Amino acid sequence: MSRRVRRKVARKGKGKVISPTYPEIDEGILTGERKDDVDWISLADDTVIQLFSCLNYRDRASLSSTCRTWRTLGSSSCLWDSLDLRAHNCDSAMAESLSSRCTNLQKLRFRGAESADAIIHLRAKSLREISGDYCRKITDATLSIIAARHEMLECLQLGPDFCERISSDAIRAVAICCPILKRLRLSGIKEVDGDAINALANHCPNLIDIGFMDCLKVDETAMGNVGSIRFLSVAGTSHVKWSLVSNIWTKLPSLIGLDVSRTDVSPSVVSRMLSSSRSLRVLCALNCPNIEEDANFVGSSSRGKVLLTLLNDIFKGVGSLFADNSKKGSTTNVFLDWRNVKNKHKNLDEIMTWLEWILSHSLLRIAESNTSGLDSFWLNQGARLLLSLMQSDQEDVQERAATGLATFVVIDDENANIDCGRAEAVMKGGGVQLLLKLASSWREGLQSEAAKAIANLSVNTNVAKAVADEGGIIILANLARSMNRLVAEEAAGGLWNLSVGEEHKGAIAEAGGVKALVDLIFKWSNGGDGVLERAAGALANLAADDKCSMEVALAGGVHALVMLARNCKFEGVQEQAARALANLAAHGDSNNNNAAVGQEAGALEALVQLTRSLHEGVRQEAAGALWNLSFDDRNREAIAAAGGVEALVALAQSCSNASPGLQERAAGALWGLSVSEANSIAIGQEGGVPPLIALARSEAEDVHETAAGALWNLAFNHGNALRIVEEGGVPALINLCSSSLSKMARFMAALALAYMFDGRMDEVAMIGTSTEGTSKCVNLDGARMMALKHIEAFVESFSDKQALHAAAASSAPAALAQVTEAARIQEAGHLRCSGSEIGRFVAMLRNPSSILKACAAFALLQFTIPGGRHAMHHANLLQNAGAARVLRSAAAATGAPKGAKIFAKIVLRNLEHHQIDSSI
Repeated sequence: MSRRVRRKVARKGKGKVISPTYPEIDEGILTGERKDDVDWISLADDTVIQLFSCLNYRDRASLSSTCRTWRTLGSSSCLWDSLDLRAHNCDSAMAESLSSRCTNLQKLRFRGAESADAIIHLRAKSLREISGDYCRKITDATLSIIAARHEMLECLQLGPDFCERISSDAIRAVAICCPILKRLRLSGIKEVDGDAINALANHCPNLIDIGFMDCLKVDETAMGNVGSIRFLSVAGTSHVKWSLVSNIWTKLPSLIGLDVSRTDVSPSVVSRMLSSSRSLRVLCALNCPNIEEDANFVGSSSRGKVLLTLLNDIFKGVGSLFADNSKKGSTTNVFLDWRNVKNKHKNLDEIMTWLEWILSHSLLRIAESNTSGLDSFWLNQGARLLLSLMQSDQEDVQERAATGLATFVVIDDENANIDCGRAEAVMKGGGVQLLLKLASSWREGLQSEAAKAIANLSVNTNVAKAVADEGGIIILANLARSMNRLVAEEAAGGLWNLSVGEEHKGAIAEAGGVKALVDLIFKWSNGGDGVLERAAGALANLAADDKCSMEVALAGGVHALVMLARNCKFEGVQEQAARALANLAAHGDSNNNNAAVGQEAGALEALVQLTRSLHEGVRQEAAGALWNLSFDDRNREAIAAAGGVEALVALAQSCSNASPGLQERAAGALWGLSVSEANSIAIGQEGGVPPLIALARSEAEDVHETAAGALWNLAFNHGNALRIVEEGGVPALINLCSSSLSKMARFMAALALAYMFDGRMDEVAMIGTSTEGTSKCVNLDGARMMALKHIEAFVESFSDKQALHAAAASSAPAALAQVTEAARIQEAGHLRCSGSEIGRFVAMLRNPSSILKACAAFALLQFTIPGGRHAMHHANLLQNAGAARVLRSAAAATGAPKGAKIFAKIVLRNLEHHQIDSSI
């Protein structure tokens, strides 16, 4: 963790304390809660060194910088017997800087080829153990030099990813240069030939543990010459000649454990190995299809020998290794029982240590392959095995078990789908508490893998609740502050998944998670795409909450997210940054974030540019952000000035076959921009009408609404109205008006048709649209008749005949309220009209067409119903326009339809209501 001294973490709501994985300093000393202050200068050297031992390498360096004495103590060789460089891009310069501390370095873990090249610069001649992952690019030359410089090496592990560029030549070099080698575990070697294996047999007399996992070929005959070998794994290795194995390997005098998991070994070979080998005690054959598909194979253990397969009880099988009958039948946690034994038998201890390692490796590989048909195994014992292995004393076993938990629950990584049964099996087995315990460790490798598992499991709402209840949000928020990028990345992923739940957003903010996430963006702005995507994704979820959105803004989130949208080239980061900005801008009525985003330098230009991305998700979220931002008047004009009209029209033109989400947002952004008449005209001239008509024909209800809204705004302009007619928009709007499942889409389609045929378009129709010079041949009279017919049907569909009759007979408030309730479209209360739009409807009340009169009165009713978001605004516009006289005239007109008259009466009543409210 990034704090210099780690404190205990209280479990939320349970009054307990998570037990530390490693020794901790007493909390009272650290917090100053004791009566006597600590004189740090006078602390004994041993005490200071113990303090250093509880910190990670980075915090040790920070503490060493406080004074000369502590600098000397911080460089003590006992603190530097192991080194984990996986979180760092360790080059030769960094290795040189560490070399003075590495005189007695015993154990080293690294990641990647660059770090491997730098190992020799540590000048750690006493190095005993090297473990590396992400080793695909490590070459023979690099591995040979490492071996030549570290002749005291006893253990070399590279994997579990494939070492594709390492050949038998490098293995021979290791054998020659490292004579006291005891363990050699390599993954993904293309071929391990006889010369390499014979070199190991001849030069490494102490070699007892060999693992050639996931190799293409291993020389079976030569392996029989390694007489010292006690444990052998060829898990995942192909092209094995099993007939040779059963004849030769059974003669290995010291072979105790053999792992053939994930191979095509046959039941007959397994039986022969168990019956013929005198020394063999454990044979592990997990996920071997030939065994699991043979219904006649009896996979039971016998005569002191254990066979472990997915078909039998692994806990019971391992328990049979113990001479003590009390453990022999144990099926709960035989590994924990073994760890608690005080006087361990050496041979059994070696077997159990090896079993933990190969089981964690195989279970992770099986989880990664996502093999079908294994649900029963995972639910009945796989989850328990991983939870048990997480409590191992071997750090790499703990890490792989946590990674296995993170992996086996995922059934669709791309869509973040997990198996709920598996996730809850982990939770019921105490997995949440175990993972949070590992995440609270000072070891950053464990923190990272535990946080990853917590993140994946938290996709399940029940597990997410358990994580929150156990204090996991505070732990993840603290890990998000880590200077270790891998730890911060996984912690941010956990907060991302937890922030999906509305009930967790406030807790994340209270734990300081918002600030931690924003700081991550600034900290890793150059590189670290994974951490940036997760941080932006979490902020996007949090920004959907009104209170949390203000926290994001106060923490500098607007600037951070705009910086990502402008500068980051990784599409996942761009998508989440745009989504976060969209959510920040969605609270225009309750805070100033909408305006703040628009005023941030380069924000609008960046979002406009992102609408041209090749990635659909990026285009969708960018369009959504512009849609929300367009609700602010200044933003609306600034978006247009930044090229937003052209970009969004192009987006609408290109998304006819895109997802409904992208279609909705593209049309929505044009709808928002078209509120401005200048933008509306520009959209029409840019060619925006045809794609909006095409989107109006979509099968998605949400797309209907945004396309209808945009066409409604465009139709206010006479030239655009004619364009809609010429481009075949009338049938599309009629279809929406009559058939859409969305009331709002039907409503706005009817209003668009009313604008188009209230008579104002006729003069423009005589000369054609300005972009074409001549009008296309259209039958306006026929289109008008069809439009009016469907407008009338639409209005009548919201008219309760009995209620209208009662209201006509008596203008009592109850009767009018009944008509209002039948006619009300709830979502229409969110629409906000300008003075000119309201004036258009008032003018329509004077239109000769009784259908348009009814439509106008119906629309004004929707806009003025008390309780609507903008009802008071619309009432004021009507009052200022002197609409009351026109409404009274419409309500009293003898030739007007009954519905139009009643609707006009209701609007008058609404105006009286708002006038009373404003005077109170």
